[in-house]
Amino acid sequence: MKISIAADHGGLELKKHLVEVISRSGYKVLDKGAHTFDANDDYPDFAKLVAKSIQKDETTKGVIICGSGVGASITASKFKGVRAAICHDTYSAAQGVEHDDMNVLC
Repeated sequence: MKISIAADHGGLELKKHLVEVISRSGYKVLDKGAHTFDANDDYPDFAKLVAKSIQKDETTKGVIICGSGVGASITASKFKGVRAAICHDTYSAAQGVEHDDMNVLC
C-alpha cells in the first residue's frame, strides 16, 4: 500500500516523524510537502495534493496534518472519491475505514 502524506506549517514536525514510522511499518510513503517551515503556507494547498494523489491512483490512502484537521477534512472531502475524516482514537479510525470507506485521515 502506498500512502500520501502532507502538512502545513502546523503539522510539519509531526509529518516528518510519521513518514519515518509509516515507512518502517513497511508502507511506501509519498511525501507531498511541506518540506520546509513556512508560517504563511495554508492547509488547503496540502489537502488538495493528497486528495489529487488518491484521485490519480498514485496512492490508496492519505494523511493530512494541520492545526485542527477540520479544514483539511472538509477540503479533501470535496474531491470525488476522497473520504476524509478527523479521528482522535484508534476506534474511530478503524470504524471509519471498515464501515465508511474512509481513505484520508486528518
